[in-house]
Amino acid sequence: MKSKILRVIFPYLLLQILLAAPALSQIEAGRSVQIAIMGVPGEEKGKIDANYPVSESGTINLPFIGTMRAAGMSPESLAVAIQNAYKRAEIYDEPTIQVFSNTIGGAIENQVVHLGGQVRKTGPLSYQRNLTIYQAVQAAGGATEFGSMKKVKLFRNGKMQTFDITKDQFKNVPLEPNDTLEIPQKNWFGQ
Repeated sequence: MKSKILRVIFPYLLLQILLAAPALSQIEAGRSVQIAIMGVPGEEKGKIDANYPVSESGTINLPFIGTMRAAGMSPESLAVAIQNAYKRAEIYDEPTIQVFSNTIGGAIENQVVHLGGQVRKTGPLSYQRNLTIYQAVQAAGGATEFGSMKKVKLFRNGKMQTFDITKDQFKNVPLEPNDTLEIPQKNWFGQ
């Protein structure tokens, strides 16, 4: 009798587990994903590798390409979508993206801005409310002797703006989570 019940119940339970597995691996709004990029120069990894919050509307904001849908996707399908977006935008030729869904441990904990180029410490910097461009550059150790503070590039939602943060009116430009700042190299005139 027991074996007959097990033969009937076991396939049903197995089917339920298999049907639930894809839902368990889907990215959820209000959580976060860890993204790592390979196949790009080392200094570029620091601009992309980070923990990204998934907004309540289900999107993430990636450096250079902006907002992408993430909620409801598997980590594997999001990785392919990100790779294709970077290729389409001609930012990277052959990036390899890995996405890890952070479903354990609750909601988003860490938001970052990304710093690259001629700063002493490139990579992600913890985002704090009211963080400004100037404060972020200083938190990264400031510009190197080759870095130009007159042409700091801010990348947000796929758009770029340039600021001269030696001028007071641009020092207090507020940053948003997942913004990317690039401090370019000085030109021949030292600017």
